[in-house]
Amino acid sequence: MTYSYDPGNVFARILRGEIPSRTVLETDHSLAFHDIAPQAPCHVLVIPKGAYVNADHFAAEASAEEIVDFTRAIGAVCRALGVAPGEGGDGYRLIANSGRDAVQEVPHYHVHILGGRPLSRMLPPMGG
Repeated sequence: MTYSYDPGNVFARILRGEIPSRTVLETDHSLAFHDIAPQAPCHVLVIPKGAYVNADHFAAEASAEEIVDFTRAIGAVCRALGVAPGEGGDGYRLIANSGRDAVQEVPHYHVHILGGRPLSRMLPPMGG
């Protein structure tokens, strides 16, 4: 599969320092920052610094080092936000939208970490 990455997307511009963000965590391969339109008291985006369009692109082409760094960055952010259940938090939701049907708005792989309040069901039951 060939993925077409748009280097002009908003997250690429954030990574280049062209657009400011409120950084929560930065590692060698990942950046976490507060969402500009939060949907929960805690709403942070975690993005890889590499040019990956979505989760399957990242899984197929990222190095093991990038994958480990990204995964650990997510855990570190959950702990820093105080939402990690194993660290005394009450839980969080991790969302990654991929493609048109999932309403992916920015064509750079990212996950949303949402928490800080009880969250509703993600999707209504099929047929309901």
